[in-house]
Amino acid sequence: MRAILAGLDRAYPDATCALHHRDAFELLVATILSAQSTDVGVNKATPALFAKYPTPEKLAHANPLDVEQMIHSTGFFRNKTKSIMGAGKKIAEEFGGKVPKTMEEMLTLPGVARKTANVVLGTAYGIPSGVVVDTHVQRLSQRLDLSKNDDPKKIEQDLMGIIPQEKWILFSHQLIWHGRRVCQARKPRCLECNLEKLCYSKDKTA
Repeated sequence: MRAILAGLDRAYPDATCALHHRDAFELLVATILSAQSTDVGVNKATPALFAKYPTPEKLAHANPLDVEQMIHSTGFFRNKTKSIMGAGKKIAEEFGGKVPKTMEEMLTLPGVARKTANVVLGTAYGIPSGVVVDTHVQRLSQRLDLSKNDDPKKIEQDLMGIIPQEKWILFSHQLIWHGRRVCQARKPRCLECNLEKLCYSKDKTA
């Protein structure tokens, strides 16, 4: 694990969240919209949305049809509209207009599960509440033999048990970057991978 962390630090010392945002609320909305969508697609949709609805309260009182149209390209736009408007309403009414800073409170927001909560708490607030397990982290955790589980919640628990807590936030960003750039799903670019000697995956290409 130390060797893997060191390799990721060398390759991606400045890895960060790819979702464009200016504060915790924008990151929360962008993360909810990113489900079954790409970060690039979300980043195209959010500037107009954030310009028109810059606060939780304004989004909570938006016209749902207007919001649906603005986020239509991200997919599942009706459910996502309910989630982000619902989250805005709860934040405005119960949390003083500020995105909460605990996992327990985050999980009370519509559309928020552990992955989304971890993204916001880690990236916006620097709070290592857990490890973000998206499709890249799930795939690479299995390829690098860090977890034998398929359930993201169980993978997260496995990773939290072997990675120092101060590394949880950066590790997630680094593994996501590595999954996008090198250790891709269908054709991993093993010859370009600085973790290749540490990897015993069956689907290696070299």
